[in-house]
Amino acid sequence: MGGSVKIFLDTADVEAIRARIDSGVVDGVTTNPSIIMKSGKPFEPVAREILELVPGDVSIEAMSTTCDEMVAESRQLANWGKNAVIKLPMTRDGIKALSILSQENIRINLTMVASLNQALLACKAGAHYVSIIVGRIDATGADGMEVVRDTRTMMREYGFDAQIIIGSVRTPHHVMMSIRAGAQVLTLGTAVFDQLYDHPLTEAGLEQFAKDWQAVENR
Repeated sequence: MGGSVKIFLDTADVEAIRARIDSGVVDGVTTNPSIIMKSGKPFEPVAREILELVPGDVSIEAMSTTCDEMVAESRQLANWGKNAVIKLPMTRDGIKALSILSQENIRINLTMVASLNQALLACKAGAHYVSIIVGRIDATGADGMEVVRDTRTMMREYGFDAQIIIGSVRTPHHVMMSIRAGAQVLTLGTAVFDQLYDHPLTEAGLEQFAKDWQAVENR
């Protein structure tokens, strides 16, 4: 735990990743079946291309539902690249599979975590990342950031070395709140990522600087 916050892009659009990876602030990528479906391309070629393009961690989701199937599929996916992190769901079978795979040094991103109790199970089973679906929690009327804060406190108190990923980030405000809550990783859609650059005061200030400089040049 500790260190600087990481930014992951939540997309399977290879060109969108390529256009942003050279910013120097993108640390990795997360994907899921819905995202890959939108790419209009087969799963494996897209995943392998992203793994080659991105130097940091890339989360790839296993789609099996039983423990034995998850373990077998995760072992296969982990061989696609050294930076592959396997996403498993917060289910009974997902936790059981996580417990097995973490003993094999296969890094797991346990996803769809919506409560402190679920985060505890993920950490106990050996998750490398715990993905808390903040936006989805907020949509139910609960406080997603409270789950993040409580999970961060639990990790510190008990010495768990998993990292919290903030998922379902829907606005730049979510990003600010995530940082304040102590999240270690933010996974952002490209639209939200692009909005991090922008602020009306910055734009107004630069516009004024340009006008003032033009006045100096015209003297």
